[in-house]
Amino acid sequence: MFEYVGAIHIHSVFSDGSGEVPDIAKLAGEVGLDFILLTDHNTLRALKEGYEGWYNNTLLLVGCEINDKENKNHYLAFGIQDAFSTRISAKEYVKKVKDAGGIGFIAHPHEKRTHMKEHPAYPWNEWDTEDFNGIEIWNHMSEWMENLTEQNKYQNFLHPLKSISKPKDETLRIWDELNLKRPVSGIGGVDAHAHKYNVLGFFEVEIFPYKVLFKSIRTHVLVHEELKKGNDKKSGLQDSKKIIYDALAKGQCFFANDYHSDSKGFRFFAESNNKIYNMGSSIDKVDKTKLKVLIPVPKAEIRLIHNGALIDSVVDNECEFIVNKKGAYRAEVYLDGNAWIYSNHIRMGF
Repeated sequence: MFEYVGAIHIHSVFSDGSGEVPDIAKLAGEVGLDFILLTDHNTLRALKEGYEGWYNNTLLLVGCEINDKENKNHYLAFGIQDAFSTRISAKEYVKKVKDAGGIGFIAHPHEKRTHMKEHPAYPWNEWDTEDFNGIEIWNHMSEWMENLTEQNKYQNFLHPLKSISKPKDETLRIWDELNLKRPVSGIGGVDAHAHKYNVLGFFEVEIFPYKVLFKSIRTHVLVHEELKKGNDKKSGLQDSKKIIYDALAKGQCFFANDYHSDSKGFRFFAESNNKIYNMGSSIDKVDKTKLKVLIPVPKAEIRLIHNGALIDSVVDNECEFIVNKKGAYRAEVYLDGNAWIYSNHIRMGF
């Protein structure tokens, strides 16, 4: 399979980010990203003005982040040609994205903070819909802001990659529960803005520089086709876009905090009846199915999660689990005690 590494949930000058789109793509290329997904608030201006395409070896795709009239229920929408009104309900725009042939992911669903009045929380509260493809399980900026205190703010400004730990338990729980009903993909997002703040009235500090965040939470897709690219940045654009979007929608991906270590090479798959099933797959029957995990470092703690509960763990660079129970299985990897990699589910008995 081909593995491509990307950063999702990025804002530019077309909404509340500080970066020009070509500059953002250039920075992504400098850290080796294969793709990035732009998500400016309620606008597809970057798409309309022709910024979508290849920038050397990095594919930039344009979606948008939609919200309701209360500025809640943020939704990352891709593969659409027009943004939808903020005057309609979240349930309505989620359905409109689906009906338009697009895909979408609930953004930072359980965001909570009360200590920053100028930056309130933007949680998701419209769970009465099944039209979304997935959930942003881990959001760098959301966690960083939630953990910010008067005591640690300067340290966190200086070391933004050290100040996040793991996805919210509440988000992981609802993700596992939803996968008992239907496939729901999980992704990780950086929520990059590169905000610039004036400190003490005489010098400017950039919080969350794009290039720094591009080294943190990444989403890796695993696909059977190679992305099509060439000297012209638009070569193979539509085919490559479909490959990336299909993989994300189907959960053929994993997300990781690559600040701890490069997670490229991680694999989680099942062997059943002489067939291989990768992340995002559903297997009709469960009969001594073998789940395998491979990781790209000599040793780490590999955890097997079944229906949201930890059922086994191994410290090694690969392992096998034999399972016989119906349910949704996924893997987590902790490196030196730090949350590192989260797979998507393999569903069995559905």
